[in-house]
Amino acid sequence: MELIWLAFLGVLLTGYFALEGFDLGVGLLLPVLGRTQRRRDAMVSAIGPFVLANEVWLVAVAGVLFGAFPVLEGEVLFALYPLVVVMLLSWVLRDAGLWFRRRADGAAWRAGWDWVIAGGSLGLSFGWGVALYAIATGFDASLWHPLGLLLGVVVTLAFAFHGRTFLAGRVPEFAGWSGLPLSAALAALPVVAVLVAAVPALRDHAAPDETLGALSLMALPFVPFMIGAQVWVWRTFRRDAGRVPSFF
Repeated sequence: MELIWLAFLGVLLTGYFALEGFDLGVGLLLPVLGRTQRRRDAMVSAIGPFVLANEVWLVAVAGVLFGAFPVLEGEVLFALYPLVVVMLLSWVLRDAGLWFRRRADGAAWRAGWDWVIAGGSLGLSFGWGVALYAIATGFDASLWHPLGLLLGVVVTLAFAFHGRTFLAGRVPEFAGWSGLPLSAALAALPVVAVLVAAVPALRDHAAPDETLGALSLMALPFVPFMIGAQVWVWRTFRRDAGRVPSFF
């Protein structure tokens, strides 16, 4: 039963990095590729329909940690408390930027929120790299260990590359190489490596088999619906820019 929930946690985290990675990557690239307001509008509109669906994976990860690995969740929150706060603030600000940038007219208003989106995307991307290193080392090393900071840079660059690949296949003016599956695999590689290295520790932190069995009956039947909703979003908004909601 522990292995089933470990595999489930791995699928959810990998899915989050592979999907939310391009959202964050596009946000990172706003100051780099968005040299005009029209280009930034096109970039945000490209990711707009996918943001909420992609974030569902992270919400599911939190639910799995709370139910199946409650001790680990407590250790993560305690050991990484400053980093978790920064990442939560980055998440809130990034999403606020996506929703508020079109709430009023004016170049300064929209440009300001574009910088908020970029900053929030950077905080989340870099923070995930630091958090992954801390989890892989069992929280024994310093939170700001040089290798953790390096992994933060690696994850940030991987997400930026994933975002650029997504734009190449989505927005005509950014056309280019569009190997999205490959860039998704690259974005998810750090979390896969960390999870493999942390399997023994994760098994030690799993809830009792009785609890895992009850959670399986309650939670696992909803997995096909989550995957189906993700497929529907991609099929609906894959290339039809005309169907992008106007509030993005």
